[in-house]
Amino acid sequence: MNRITRGAFTVVAVVFAGTMAFAPTAASGLPYGADGGWGEAAAVSGVNAPQADGCPIESPNGQELYIASMRGGPDNDIWVAARVDRAGSFNAPVQLPAPINSATQDFCPTPLADGSLLFVSTRGGVDAYGTAACGGGDIYIVHRVSGPAGWTAPRNLGCAPNGPNTAGWEYGPSLVTTGSTTYLYFSSGANFQQPGSLEDDQDIYASPQIGALAFGPGEPVAELNTEMHDVMPNVGRDGMEIVFASNRVGGPGLFDIYSANRPGSAKGTSGGWSEPVVVSAVSTAGAETRPSLSGDGHRLYFGRDGDIFVSTR
Repeated sequence: MNRITRGAFTVVAVVFAGTMAFAPTAASGLPYGADGGWGEAAAVSGVNAPQADGCPIESPNGQELYIASMRGGPDNDIWVAARVDRAGSFNAPVQLPAPINSATQDFCPTPLADGSLLFVSTRGGVDAYGTAACGGGDIYIVHRVSGPAGWTAPRNLGCAPNGPNTAGWEYGPSLVTTGSTTYLYFSSGANFQQPGSLEDDQDIYASPQIGALAFGPGEPVAELNTEMHDVMPNVGRDGMEIVFASNRVGGPGLFDIYSANRPGSAKGTSGGWSEPVVVSAVSTAGAETRPSLSGDGHRLYFGRDGDIFVSTR
């Protein structure tokens, strides 16, 4: 991942297992209307810094906000801001310790319901479990443990065909269980921040879980992908709504937020999504990236030009 500065398009800155009530449905058949029914976005109070921040995502209980930030140095690290309850404001973010953060780029955090954390890292090499890194940015997982470290050593999820990672760049992991099926959604391809990277554009993939901490190779989600960059998907807890960023034709800015839904008949599969539509309430002439849905489906977080924003419905 490239280093970033404010004013430039960057990514500094999904994932919940369980069940939630279905959202109200409009006459169109899509929850909350065609573009999700989101309100105007505002910067998240108390979280943004003079350095670039992004990749925001709430913990499943809504009491933590995980971000990626450059406030600690020249590379992205993962930080977390806490609050007492969903109605309160977040405290100032705190940098997570090693072994999560490293001397390389660590970003796209995704907290899971069991306290584990998915994230993307460029650390390379061989992890503590003997798995070699696959490419530019790979998806890792860590688990909370007692003791001073607080976390296990990061485990690389493995290289295709024995895992979801590739020789390219993976972004925005999002884990969702619907029915008896669990999928890891993510995007993969070129580093989309580099000029000319459309030669290998980012696309959205879904990787089926095949065992404990084991996922198969990613399968492209054809109805969500274009010849442009489609990146950083996040699937709602019930598996029926997805948001992602794209620079496809038709949006107002460099990268915009898109959403799609799917009917109940598609529950438990990786496909069946409606045609994505731009979320007009939050997409601007700037660059919106790494959108994520809160566990209750009422908040949409995303990065915009180095700050973190939230929209509600």
